[in-house]
Amino acid sequence: MPANYLRGLTGRTRTRSANRQLGALLALTAGAINAGGFLAVQRYTSHMTGIVSAVADDLVLGQWVLAAAGLLSLVSFVVGAMTTAVLTNWARRRAMHSEYALALLLEAVLLLMFGLLGSQLALWSATLMQHALLPATVMLLCFIMGLQNAVVTKISRAEIRTTHMTGVITDLGIELGRLAYWNRTRSMPAANGLDAPLPPVLADRERLAMLGLILGLFFLGGVLGALAFKRFGFGATVPLALLLIALAALPVLDDLRAQRV
Repeated sequence: MPANYLRGLTGRTRTRSANRQLGALLALTAGAINAGGFLAVQRYTSHMTGIVSAVADDLVLGQWVLAAAGLLSLVSFVVGAMTTAVLTNWARRRAMHSEYALALLLEAVLLLMFGLLGSQLALWSATLMQHALLPATVMLLCFIMGLQNAVVTKISRAEIRTTHMTGVITDLGIELGRLAYWNRTRSMPAANGLDAPLPPVLADRERLAMLGLILGLFFLGGVLGALAFKRFGFGATVPLALLLIALAALPVLDDLRAQRV
């Protein structure tokens, strides 16, 4: 990819097109991490709705250990989002090019850590070490998901989500409803007795295409992530980490060069 294109994707200066292209790439990554992570630790870590509901169920059923594990997962996701906010605001106050790239670079490093932890989990699966590494691996994945979701949320001003599809599918349904609406009524009675024209109900076709693309790429990422984990094990995290490094590297290098001037 051209250097200017990569800078546009993760650099400080944002465009709507760059936001959507980055969101699409990160949806692919999130789908792969979520599906591959499930095969690794038997947990989906990208959405907190199920985790919060599971904590409530576990508390009612007296499953205190499971409830505590769910709370730790929730806290890890929140801390991941907090970390993105801290990094972004720290870089913004210093007018750095890597305002958004820093969090993606950290995500790449943590993905490699996930691969390392996972490989150790596989080696020690028959010992007590599993009881320490499994919760740590789940928490790390939740932290990564919170980190990434906050990056895209801040970049797009909450227009785009990439780590969970509930909001995306809801918005997709709304736009499809607008698309299917039959604008039969042309006017409505006004207070002065005259008919006032009604604006037509129209779908935002550009947004509809973007939502469909993000959903499709999240699904594709899930398929590829599951296949890669099944074939290569925890080594499947390496290509994902390299993709994130490629996205984040140029703004970070620009800041390093500026420090030397």
